[in-house]
Amino acid sequence: MGSLLIMMVNCTSRPTGAADVVQVTVNQHTVPVIKGQNNDVLSMEFTLKEGDVLEQISLATDGAEELEALTVYELEKGTGGNKEPIAALVRVGEKAVVNMDRPLSPGDHKLVVGIQPKKSASLKKTLQIGIKDISFGNSGAAIAKQSGSMPLRLATSLRNAGDDGVAAYRIPGLATTKKGSLIAVYDIRHNSSVDLQEDIDVGMSRSTDGGENWEPMKTIMDMEEWGGKPQKENGIGDPAILVDPANNTIYVVALWLHGKPGERAWFSSGAGMSPDETGQLMMVKSHDDGKTWSDPINITRQIKKREWKLMFNGPGKGITMRDGTLVFAGQYKDENDMPYSTLIYSQDQGETWHIGTGAKANTTEAQVVELNDGSLMLNMRDNRGGARSVAVTKDLGKTWKEHPSSRSALVEPVCMASLITYPENRQSMDASHLFFSNPAVTDGRYNMTIKSSKDEGMSWTKGLLLDEGKGWGYSCLTVIDKEHLGILYESSQAHMTFQIIRTTELIP
Repeated sequence: MGSLLIMMVNCTSRPTGAADVVQVTVNQHTVPVIKGQNNDVLSMEFTLKEGDVLEQISLATDGAEELEALTVYELEKGTGGNKEPIAALVRVGEKAVVNMDRPLSPGDHKLVVGIQPKKSASLKKTLQIGIKDISFGNSGAAIAKQSGSMPLRLATSLRNAGDDGVAAYRIPGLATTKKGSLIAVYDIRHNSSVDLQEDIDVGMSRSTDGGENWEPMKTIMDMEEWGGKPQKENGIGDPAILVDPANNTIYVVALWLHGKPGERAWFSSGAGMSPDETGQLMMVKSHDDGKTWSDPINITRQIKKREWKLMFNGPGKGITMRDGTLVFAGQYKDENDMPYSTLIYSQDQGETWHIGTGAKANTTEAQVVELNDGSLMLNMRDNRGGARSVAVTKDLGKTWKEHPSSRSALVEPVCMASLITYPENRQSMDASHLFFSNPAVTDGRYNMTIKSSKDEGMSWTKGLLLDEGKGWGYSCLTVIDKEHLGILYESSQAHMTFQIIRTTELIP
């Protein structure tokens, strides 16, 4: 598996004289490596003096058989990040030979290594690339610093800007059916990346081979025209998905808002019950493993209080409890415009729905899991910033108790996150792990990380970094099988990025 990729560069010798040492700083970029497209994974920075000539770069690699192409660029200063190819790849195999297209002038330089994995490469594979040696004509070289040694993880761009003529895809939800299919849901934001109200539908992608390949996107929630208003004034989005393992029924809920484009749902929705007054909670179902879907069902009047100005689900996914209760995380804005996270649940296989009380003021997009004792943990986005809020209920949200980890254990930049049990949909009270994903920083949406807990959220591992780059930061986890997790997230490389992670990398 291990091989040495030698990049040979044509050069002229430097005049004989005392040898200088060129100091080289090497940085590995921890980002999802999207199959079928170029990905910048390594950079080298150095300064050349008059007469210095780059002769050779040797890359120590593992997984070269998964590569379609490898290219070296120079990142040009003062151009907004333009990349000028300086070498063209001849062939990738046991060796990769590239020829210099032009000499490098004296001064500061930053070279970038870009790789393109084969479209056929398995998402379960990883790559490793590092600088083994750099040589300059008549000069020595020293790698002053080489940061990053994590495996490069392959990924699929499930949806990205421009796919099917759509401006943006946002708000991932992901679940595994009883038959083992993966169902991904997300916003189809036709005109721009902005939130409701806009021309937005809910899309769905389906995989029957554990996430390696995906069927073409289907639109499963589209409110079309209503009340004499065009489709662009009837957007629906922020989906959450839930699978009932008892009968493999799949539920997707989302917020429908009727109004003028540009009027943000969070501020324009008001008190009342009807679509012309307030946002509506809509639901669709699939009884055939996600192949076909019902028409939207409006469940707003079952659970919303008239005085609330907005009520809908927490995006991502819901759960089925061991006793068969279906549970989504929920959120609402009360009559004073204060948001609260809560629960939305059904005890009759989705026929009727109920809502709990607010777990904590000034919290929104939450996720829910069932703990070993049958209580429910609600992990909440806290608008105060800094860290997630966590609360527990033993009576389906009638009363709440703050968890000891609340506002301390899981840092966040105010963003949606994902929380699941492992295994999911447990039928027993056996001890389990929790997995959690979010941008694990406080000052922006970057450093997408998966953490694990073996003590029901009392403590968490440092975590596995997937993406150091900036993105929109929403994510959703699912258990694919005993050995693998799937994650769908808004990465720095694609709007809907899917990766497969081995559970052994997360559990100490």
